[in-house]
Amino acid sequence: MAAVWPEVAAAARERRRELTLQGAAVAERVAAGGGRLPAELLALPLLQSLQLSGCAALRELGPGLAAALPALHTLVLSGNALGPAGLGAGLGGPLPALRLLDLSGNGLEALPAALGGAGPPEEEGGEPAAFPQLRSLNLSGNRLRELGPGLARAAPQLQELLLSGNRLRALPGALLPPADAAPFPLLSRLEAADNEVEELSPDIAALPALKSLDVANNRLSALPAALADCPRLKDANLRGNPLRDRRLEKMVNGCQTRAVLEYLRSKGRADGGREETRRRKREKPQKKDGGDGERDEAEAVGKLLLKVLHVGDGPAPMVVRASPGVRDVRPYIVCCVLRGVQLRPGNALRRFLSAQTKLHEDICEKRTAATIATHDLQLVKGPLTYGVQPPAELKITPLGRKEIRAKDLLRQLQMEAEEQRKQKKRQNVSGLHRYLQLLDGKDNYPCLVDAEGVVISFPPITNSEKTKIRKTTRDLFLEVTSDTSLQICKDVMDALILKIAELNRFTLENKEEGSGSDDESDALCGPVNVNPNQNTQQPLVVEQVRVVDMDGNLKVLYPSKTDLATVSSLLTVIR
Repeated sequence: MAAVWPEVAAAARERRRELTLQGAAVAERVAAGGGRLPAELLALPLLQSLQLSGCAALRELGPGLAAALPALHTLVLSGNALGPAGLGAGLGGPLPALRLLDLSGNGLEALPAALGGAGPPEEEGGEPAAFPQLRSLNLSGNRLRELGPGLARAAPQLQELLLSGNRLRALPGALLPPADAAPFPLLSRLEAADNEVEELSPDIAALPALKSLDVANNRLSALPAALADCPRLKDANLRGNPLRDRRLEKMVNGCQTRAVLEYLRSKGRADGGREETRRRKREKPQKKDGGDGERDEAEAVGKLLLKVLHVGDGPAPMVVRASPGVRDVRPYIVCCVLRGVQLRPGNALRRFLSAQTKLHEDICEKRTAATIATHDLQLVKGPLTYGVQPPAELKITPLGRKEIRAKDLLRQLQMEAEEQRKQKKRQNVSGLHRYLQLLDGKDNYPCLVDAEGVVISFPPITNSEKTKIRKTTRDLFLEVTSDTSLQICKDVMDALILKIAELNRFTLENKEEGSGSDDESDALCGPVNVNPNQNTQQPLVVEQVRVVDMDGNLKVLYPSKTDLATVSSLLTVIR
């Protein structure tokens, strides 16, 4: 047999803790050794990191690797030809310090027994975990069709599991252990793109720490509502799947994770409500005294009330004319009128403004996806024009400020931001100053102008003091703009109307009951005891606003008959 490998000999002599073996010379030695690693490798007990990649001749690790390298915390074996048997010999014993294991690109059709593959079943309270410290496991680019629940026992502290480029049919599938075991309590990143996944099981919600999920380019035709129950999920790549729900597909392609999760959550509620209705109909008692009517009335009272007026049912809709120039700056706008809000009692106005800020942070993704502006309808002089003006010509009276040109406003805000940063000695600033960069490089700025020529909105920066919301405001003009998509505008408007309806109910109930609570979350804490005979909860009324081009051709009408569908399970929508 050939002499000792020079790299291994040098590592032993210099008592190295890291060893990388790759290249054509290493591949030739492996092939000459029958597809195995040299035995001298097992005489490096101080080794902490071992990388052997890109060696198509490597088919087995050889026995005793785990026992010989107890300090190993990083093991990279990507791009080889290792199979379950060849891996099992080397990984047959525990590696208590191993934190990263990369087995990508080996053509594995099954996992070795040490990683929960085929092998004798473990008994409850039996052998300790083989990889108690393993944090990252890369199995991408193999031929795996399924993963067994044994992986959760072998690597209970796993935080990152990479499975892209395999042949998986279901996720999580058999990956999760039985219900009485802890299912990866720390797993925050799960990648399974480019597989054959046809079903994303509701069991995905059993991963309590999941933050990032990638199942792009699979065969998913639907997404479970339970996906929205993942408490920490922030980033979900779901593109490239043949989803039947076209609206959901548009959200997915727009990479709007929050909007997708909210849509799934509301859709799940609606589906659950329909199933409950069907169940009640099946169990419906035969009463002649109107018992069913009373029950239906009680259910209706428990919902928020929203009345949607269409063209033939109310006054002529307000019109917004969109000029051609907005196409290159901020092309999408959706507007509507909302009548009957309650902002006078207690801190209702403060809660209303706080809710708008939260929507900007969440579904609007810090205003990068969309921007909301709310106006006192009585102060809005229509028809309106949505257009663009040069920064040096656009004038606005921002909230709480004097009239100023747009370019001077941005310069002033930038100076304030820099001063704030210096005073507070921090890298980031809060409030309006965070959105200044959204207009970088624009030759013209978007604006909404009323019939008197006054700029009432300068998205995504501010709206005007002229149409400012006050405690006396009863009717609102709502505006959502975006440079991303029209659907995002509609989704944000849906969410805004739902939030206002929730706040309105909360305000009315506290006014009736004399409650001193100012906690906005109280409005979301389940059904409220309202006496239906008092009939004090008046419905909000949404009126349509038409957006047309300069020739009068309709571009957007909101709400149309298909809008507000995602909130219909929470609102009584009367069309």
